[in-house]
Amino acid sequence: MTASALTRPGERERLAVKFGQIDWTLTLMLCLIAAAGGMMLYSIAGGAWRPWAAPHLIRFGLCLLLMLGLAMVDLRAWFTIAYPLYGLGFLLLLAVEVVGHKSLGATRWLQFGPVGIQPSEIMKIGLVLALARFYQGLPAPLARWSWRLLIPAAMILVPAAVVAKEPDLGTAILLTATGGTVMMLAGLDLRVIIAGVVSLLAAAPFAKLLLKPYQWDRVTIFLHPENDPTKAGYHILQAKIALGSGGILGKGFGQGSQSQLNFLPEKQTDFIFATLAEEFGLVGCLSVLALYLATIIIAIRIASVSHSHFGRLSAAGVTATFGLYVLINGAMVMGLAPVVGVPMPLLSYGGTVMLTVMVAFGLIQSVRVHRYSEVGRGSGGLL
Repeated sequence: MTASALTRPGERERLAVKFGQIDWTLTLMLCLIAAAGGMMLYSIAGGAWRPWAAPHLIRFGLCLLLMLGLAMVDLRAWFTIAYPLYGLGFLLLLAVEVVGHKSLGATRWLQFGPVGIQPSEIMKIGLVLALARFYQGLPAPLARWSWRLLIPAAMILVPAAVVAKEPDLGTAILLTATGGTVMMLAGLDLRVIIAGVVSLLAAAPFAKLLLKPYQWDRVTIFLHPENDPTKAGYHILQAKIALGSGGILGKGFGQGSQSQLNFLPEKQTDFIFATLAEEFGLVGCLSVLALYLATIIIAIRIASVSHSHFGRLSAAGVTATFGLYVLINGAMVMGLAPVVGVPMPLLSYGGTVMLTVMVAFGLIQSVRVHRYSEVGRGSGGLL
């Protein structure tokens, strides 16, 4: 589209109509979560905008504009780029194995001068789009049970295995769980789901063979962190202290001793929810969780009204990724799951995850704006 075309009255009117179709309640929920994150990052820096709060809010502002721009992108364009984006993400994952940048004991980044790219974040969006496109052309009976389901299974498990090798267990779990969710929403037979769960449980005792020693320590120690309070159990114990000390109303803004005195590790990223609990207590935690729940409900509603199977599955898939972020991080902070390095979306500091989340919501907004669009052919499962 040329700049002159945008000046035509008809084009401006169409853009205005599209802009009016954006779900502004959903946008408000995202802004409130990011604002809460900025407030907590300001607090844990001792009442300073640097080094975390200001960059967090600036990045969110830029990502918000990106989300609104992506909402204008026709759903057919998302359909067209689905397989290429998945392929690009997978090639970049392989490139990480060869020329990746190592940081904190893991090789997860590709460095291009001052710019770093984490290919696993591209894969989170690419996987959902590719699966949604695959199921768009698959009849419902074949989506329930057929040999063709080996294709989406491989699309999920192969990149998840590559990511786990980096090692990045948290993202590997997210990819597998998100992909499995899309397959279930597409109409996967209940017997297959049960068989898959049973197989995972049966394979659990052999997980030690596939995990790094420190990962296995994290998996086993979370049930009894007091057995190794200075090493593998340290994160969980400090997070539990912060959670418990906050009580009902919390100690007050900027008064969290665990974070202010640096007892709480990764207080600006993985464990920011524990800081929130310490300073604002149960009431503050429930308030933020209510924002997350409202965001997920609105996104699911948007997915359900799309006229295309691709739109329903893609919106539901990225909503599942967002929900899994919240679920895994919350369980991790409360000591109900191993520490796997999954941040709380938009609350935690980190530009890469924020960009991924906002691109995902740009896709969800696009599904809403273009909900009457018919994309591709075929029918399939349900949502």
